[in-house]
Amino acid sequence: MEYIYAALLLHNAGKDITDETITAVLTAAGTEVNENRAKALVAALDGVDIEEAMAKAAFAAAPAAASAAAPEAAAAVVEEKEEEEAAEASGMAGLGALFG
Repeated sequence: MEYIYAALLLHNAGKDITDETITAVLTAAGTEVNENRAKALVAALDGVDIEEAMAKAAFAAAPAAASAAAPEAAAAVVEEKEEEEAAEASGMAGLGALFG
């Protein structure tokens, strides 16, 4: 994961993503670097538009976050309705005593 973070950091800084720059970032962070993993990441990112990939990832994450919040909202609506029904029943019981 740290290799990907290093690549994103380099991309954000406007630097070239090479195995040397990935190694430099990871070394500066105090991480032991596996040269083969750094080279594999650079090869995998060859020709990839990182901005486009990040936009797609953010777009895909947004519906998941929205659907995770939906059950909480539905539970709040059900709870409100139950409270209203309980208050209404309590009010009706008081009216029954008046005409009793």
